[in-house]
Amino acid sequence: MSRSTQRTSQRRSPRLARTLACAAVAVPALLVAGCSSDSGGGTGGSASSDDGGGEASAAPVKIKELPDACKTVSRDTVKKLTPKTDNASGKRIGSGNTKDSGSCLWSGLDKFDYKQLTVSLKRFESDASRGSGDELAGTFLTQQADAVKAEKTISDVKSSAASGIGDKATSLSYKVEKKDGKKSEDFREHRIVARSANVVVTVDYAGAGFESGKTPKADDLKKNAEKAAKEAVASLK
Repeated sequence: MSRSTQRTSQRRSPRLARTLACAAVAVPALLVAGCSSDSGGGTGGSASSDDGGGEASAAPVKIKELPDACKTVSRDTVKKLTPKTDNASGKRIGSGNTKDSGSCLWSGLDKFDYKQLTVSLKRFESDASRGSGDELAGTFLTQQADAVKAEKTISDVKSSAASGIGDKATSLSYKVEKKDGKKSEDFREHRIVARSANVVVTVDYAGAGFESGKTPKADDLKKNAEKAAKEAVASLK
């Protein structure tokens, strides 16, 4: 948020400032942890080997390197999805291994309406003992979607297939309650997990209406999350 907006928010409500600080860390925590882990590529893939007992061979992958996660979504889209953002270029988060993974975070506060967008990328190489890069990415897609359903702090989860985004995509809508002492704020969030060849793109879009603001509608979050996901998938080469 801008300095003037930050001063206004803090003047109106110290609790709002504390909630914002919590939101900036807590909302993407589950998401980024999953995206920066290699656990997704370690299970569920079928082995690639010949029946004659010879050496196994790994299939070549389509996508050999990842783009900068902070450049996968246009600035116009960032400004639309995170109004009044103080950093349209995004904040890189996670590990420095940009060849195989990368994440970027944007957030904005317009009066009392808060929005946060996270784009995470995970690339898989084929492995003769575990499966092709595409297969490993498919397993990771399922794990990313299941992580939402298994999280105890969320509720009202709705899951469906998302068409027109990569080779396969899952769309999830849910609520998160974040507490600050005896009070709480309701966040509405949406996750799109899409596979394009051997890469998984995870887009998380969250919003909240602090104090006099309104919690964003699920359909609006879904539409904007899908827009960001399509741009992120299109950035893969």
